[in-house]
Amino acid sequence: MAFTNTRGQTQTSMSEINVTPFVDVVLVLLIIFMITAPILQSGVEVSVPKTKTVKEITEERLVISIDRQQRVFLGNDPININEIGSKLKEKLRDPERMTIYLRSDENVPFGAFATVMDAVKQSGVTNVSIVTEPLDSGKRK
Repeated sequence: MAFTNTRGQTQTSMSEINVTPFVDVVLVLLIIFMITAPILQSGVEVSVPKTKTVKEITEERLVISIDRQQRVFLGNDPININEIGSKLKEKLRDPERMTIYLRSDENVPFGAFATVMDAVKQSGVTNVSIVTEPLDSGKRK
């Protein structure tokens, strides 16, 4: 598109799109997603017991959670306690070498915890780790 200015000269209009605002918006969205992604990772809210010795989880493992209402979750999916063995056999290639993490709310009765632990052991998994929090989360040595 061409037009004539006041001096009689013909000029063309600027046809380039300014991408600076677009890049700004994309970078802000990227930062928002980077901040919220770790928060969304744990879907089941469980208040695990606090202990003095805590081992940091460094690898992605299969987690079984028991919440305050004694509902059982495999990852973030609710599961019937009678189906734990078959679901673990489906997901694990070598159950004897795999580690399962068991998160249980501190108010869950020991009987419910023991029932889930027994179902995991019956599926062939021999290495079960119990997830806890540090006793003093603010003071770490």
